[in-house]
Parts: sequence; structure tokens; C-alpha cells
Amino acid sequence: MIERLQTSQRMSKIVKHNGVAYLCGQVGDGSTVAEQTIDCLSRVDALLEEAGSDREHILQAVIWLADMVDFAEMNAVWDAWVPKGHAPARACGEAKLARDVLKVEIIVTAAVNA
Repeated sequence: MIERLQTSQRMSKIVKHNGVAYLCGQVGDGSTVAEQTIDCLSRVDALLEEAGSDREHILQAVIWLADMVDFAEMNAVWDAWVPKGHAPARACGEAKLARDVLKVEIIVTAAVNA
């Protein structure tokens, strides 16, 4: 069974299937990549909770940066957020994001807590 949460015509913020939660890409507010990453990860936390999961159950993360020059700054926030011993499979690349003010977007897939 597929369960869709916070669904609009364009997308669902969460799709759950076979014990896995797929979150839509999250962006954050702020003027720096660190501020945006903190806000973005706070939104990920809220969606994970709604999906019945948490940081320790993240399977994969895909991170898009508007400019790879921000890689170290984003990683400093990410490294503090990920629970020790629970780092997911991860990819990070550079992409033109939906709005010029955006510096980071994070997409997460997580196992749902049993």
C-alpha cells in the first residue's frame, strides 16, 4: 500500500511504501548556507516524525548546493545533525535551485520505525 501525506496537485511531502518514507526536497530560510541548512534539517526532522521515523533511520540523503564553495559550511551543520554511527548513504552535487535565494536542498529517504 502507498500512503501519501501532505499531498497537493503537484507533490506529496511524504510518500510511504513498504516500510520506507520518501521525503520531498526540503529547503530552508536564511541568508547563509549554514542558516538554510539548519532550517532545512529542522523541516526534515518534522517530516520524519510525521512519517514515523527519525534521523537514526535515514537510509539515503541527496544534497544539492547552489555553489560547491559552500560544501564545508553545509557539512559542518550536517555533521553536527547526523547521529554518531548513523550516517546514511549520501550524495552531494551542485545544481541551479528553484529560486535564486536558495543555497541548499536536501532530499531524504528513511526506514519507518517498526
